Amino acid sequence: MDFQDFNLTKYLRYAIEDLGFEKPTPIQKEAFSVIRSGKNVVGISQTGTGKTFAFMLPILQDLKFSKQLSPRVLVLVPTRELVLQTVENIENYAKYMTVRVVGVYGGTNINTQAIQVKKGADIVVATPGRLYDLVLGGALKLKTTTKLVVDEVDVMLDLGFLFQLNNIFELLPERRQNIMFSATMTDDVDELISAFFIDPFKISIAVSGTPLDNIAQSCYPVPNFYTKANLLAHLIKDKDKFSKTLVFVSTKKHADRIYDYLESRFEKEMVVIHSNKSQNYRIRSIEKFNTGKSRILIATDVMARGLDLDKITHVINIDTPDFPENYMHRIGRTGRAENEGNSILFYTEKEKEAKEEIELLMAYEIPTMDFPEEVAVSDDLLAEEREKSNQKNPNRNAKDLTGGGAFHEKKDKNKKVNNPGKYRRELAEKYKKPQRRGDKIQNLKKKNKKK
Repeated sequence: MDFQDFNLTKYLRYAIEDLGFEKPTPIQKEAFSVIRSGKNVVGISQTGTGKTFAFMLPILQDLKFSKQLSPRVLVLVPTRELVLQTVENIENYAKYMTVRVVGVYGGTNINTQAIQVKKGADIVVATPGRLYDLVLGGALKLKTTTKLVVDEVDVMLDLGFLFQLNNIFELLPERRQNIMFSATMTDDVDELISAFFIDPFKISIAVSGTPLDNIAQSCYPVPNFYTKANLLAHLIKDKDKFSKTLVFVSTKKHADRIYDYLESRFEKEMVVIHSNKSQNYRIRSIEKFNTGKSRILIATDVMARGLDLDKITHVINIDTPDFPENYMHRIGRTGRAENEGNSILFYTEKEKEAKEEIELLMAYEIPTMDFPEEVAVSDDLLAEEREKSNQKNPNRNAKDLTGGGAFHEKKDKNKKVNNPGKYRRELAEKYKKPQRRGDKIQNLKKKNKKK
């Protein structure tokens, strides 16, 4: 089956020819006719299988020219980078069509984006938070939106966008088509579907946990973090083999540590992105990586999720992810569009259990490579890697303490037990609280007699 079987308009056929697409991927084949039918659709597909084109191709096929200002199609994505990427993709797909596409996201001037959407748009691509702010501010109307696409919904829920999603669903017209794509089907995703999707048609292609056949996987046992950095430097010095490498780390701090550690050797060849970097810096870093000016990109999971980083030769996992599904998202960055890919995992003894959970999910044992002899094993440990005793003095909290050689009996004056409140008790005994009004008078009389 190829794109000619979809009976596409000539404008879409021209765009596909320009993009060099030859045959649709499995998710694109399954989704095309179902989305065109108007049914609610839930697509579960491994990252890197062409999900954006899968939902946009049938939408553009039926999208007619219109001068209305409010959008007819709303696409929600979790990150700013995905907004920019999705807008660019849609503009490429609709290159020969008159389609107005606007992207809105946080971290930039909301007034500028409000002016853009007021001018009119057929398709709005947005992060949930900024879209919600624009709707509440009256800049964007959703009353004419007939198609809602929620992409990477599992990431949105992980980032805490459930509140905004619920409110956006309530603001949209009831009669609309809901299209949702996710790489994993979690309990939270299932609850969201049950709450807002009426009888959705489910498509499952390359469900997470199934290793892609065109990705060669391997792993290295490594003692600590800085030895991982040394091993990374040893591997990526081969510029021909590691010509476009995506390096995954679990935290922003680890991303900066790796970058700082290798900067002197690979400064012009390496860039880094995470949420603490400015928007312009992140955009420039991704552009350098995609255009080949930099061949190594260091990124956290959230930043790289869903990005269409073209022709990545290797994915290197500095940290073993705690959740096995995240490993699948990571390695899905390479071997895209049926190209050959490579994935390398570094793991310490503490991360061995997480590695085994990944292998259990995939039902596949990752081949282990011998640690290169020429790579230096670092003695420098991170704070979390150092072994710490729970107590500086192990006897400090012991219940059964025995005296040492300097122990002696207390003197009598020191054996006295504190009895606080004695003065108040004596006063209370001397001047008893009257039970009745007459008792107060009797107490005063007794006091005067004693005087």
